[in-house]
Amino acid sequence: MKRLQLHRWSSSVLSPRARTGSRVQQHLHSGVRHQSTASPLQSEASSQEEPFLEEAPVDEGLARHIRSIRFKRPEIQYPSPPVEAARSSAKLAALHARLYLPSRLPLETLARTLVDASADPNPHFNNESLVTLGHDLLTYYTSEHLLCTYPRLPLAVIFSSMYAYAGPKSLAAMAKEWGVEAATLPGGRLTQFRRIDPGAEVPGSAEKREPRQQMGRKIFYDNEYGDAPSGPVDRNAGVSAEQASSDFVRAVMGAIYLHAGRPAAKRFFEQHFLSRQLNISSLFSFSQPARDLNRLCARENFEQPVAKIISETGRRSRSPVFVIGIFSGQDKLGEGAGSSLFEGRERAAVAALKGWYLYSPLSVRVPSSMEEEGAAPWKPVHVDLGEVIV
Repeated sequence: MKRLQLHRWSSSVLSPRARTGSRVQQHLHSGVRHQSTASPLQSEASSQEEPFLEEAPVDEGLARHIRSIRFKRPEIQYPSPPVEAARSSAKLAALHARLYLPSRLPLETLARTLVDASADPNPHFNNESLVTLGHDLLTYYTSEHLLCTYPRLPLAVIFSSMYAYAGPKSLAAMAKEWGVEAATLPGGRLTQFRRIDPGAEVPGSAEKREPRQQMGRKIFYDNEYGDAPSGPVDRNAGVSAEQASSDFVRAVMGAIYLHAGRPAAKRFFEQHFLSRQLNISSLFSFSQPARDLNRLCARENFEQPVAKIISETGRRSRSPVFVIGIFSGQDKLGEGAGSSLFEGRERAAVAALKGWYLYSPLSVRVPSSMEEEGAAPWKPVHVDLGEVIV
């Protein structure tokens, strides 16, 4: 009978603490760093035990430094997994291939994008700097796409479109679609962060701030989504799963820009963000569409709009239908159907306003296209006078 090779399966019967201790690799910031693949709960349970020190061929000065930290400050623990562990992670490699990331983006950086600042406060190992860069890139690419594709959009619709494309809820849903789960367990393809306590107030939330009603004040004082900016976030108190997941997507965008350059970042944005369908016409909300249409025609020197009945049926029945058209001279601006003449006129006015605001040029060029090699000379894009009613 062949003897069993215990070293191949013995790790599956060990206790969680024993299995974790066998994988611990401690490294310092200058060269090697003390890091653990154990979960925060396991780390707290074993904080009283002597940390494991892997034998490595290091010089005597570095070994003394390791021993000094090991015995003088045993409470120091780094929740981030070792940097070298990213190369042997099959889940990271699968995530890299699934997102079709450029080959110049190493797995070590991809693993760093999963580490939130609430889990590891060291800026050299968390994704805080990558999040800042990725947020600026997403905001720039999204805003130039909206302003150049739909130059007549009202400001409120632009804010809503920005939030739909690159808002925290959309980014968190995108991270979930990518197969990245949010958990406090480090390593693999899990977003590592310190979860906020249930029922606690989200740090830096703007719920207590009174929203501004005037759009002009939103431009100068609010963020890119038209929301009041939140204060500094205390990462030590923890973050929500939505915030950690959205920061991961921003960090991936920043990492691609740093390692693969602007063309790869722009291609990643087009494939994963602009490819999503957004029905911008559903974001409009008019309180008095007939009045807005009258003022628009007066500003553009059009003839005053006139509502006319195109067709009707069942006027004396319980469910009549009236098809109303809005005409400016011989041109029909919009058409709508309703159960009354007033409802049909309002819907026709809304259709006319949407036809004006949703205008899009035939050939759209964005300013970032001038950074490409061999780009054609720049032609100014259409700049509209803006919305009529603010």
